[in-house]
Amino acid sequence: MYSSAVPTLVKRQRRAISRGRKLEYFTIAWNSIEALVAVVAGALAGSVSMIGFGADSLIEVVSGSALLWRMAVVQENPKRKRRERIALKIVSFCFIALALYLSFESIATLVHKRKPESSLIGIVLACVSLIIMPFLSHLKRKVAKQIDSAAMHADARQTQFSLYLSIILLAGLAANATLGWWWADPLCALAMVPLIAKEGFDNLMAKN
Repeated sequence: MYSSAVPTLVKRQRRAISRGRKLEYFTIAWNSIEALVAVVAGALAGSVSMIGFGADSLIEVVSGSALLWRMAVVQENPKRKRRERIALKIVSFCFIALALYLSFESIATLVHKRKPESSLIGIVLACVSLIIMPFLSHLKRKVAKQIDSAAMHADARQTQFSLYLSIILLAGLAANATLGWWWADPLCALAMVPLIAKEGFDNLMAKN
């Protein structure tokens, strides 16, 4: 009974890893497009929160790549835990760097009163992200539980975190477009900072 159960467990884990790889490939593809659109549109509109949103998408590309690297080894391989630790650290430092960048740019924008232009592209992008991110995060959490991966759990949290950023981004862009509240954009970008920094430090201090 034991001998038949072990191969079955291994097969399930391998299927879960296969699903995990597909999710990460999708994550990399989607976030590459999202980052390009957000950064270009944000630069044209002078929107700090949009550029920050694009930078977060780039972080997800890095995270997805790290997860693919982690899942390149089987569960029994002793390199698995080491790869998870490295993947978590990479994502953590990226988050901390993003928090510092957003703090600096947002404060500079408020001090110098640099007014961003309205961005319909940014609003549409945030709405699409609000639809995609919850499903992607849910699927990643399922895979993380099946393969017992701390790195995958962190990646799922990061995807969920992108949902919150989408809400904040949408609020800032909508306020600027409809009410002319130019300061809403940098303030919303600043609102992202504690969330981003906390996620970075939580991942950095995580034990796995």
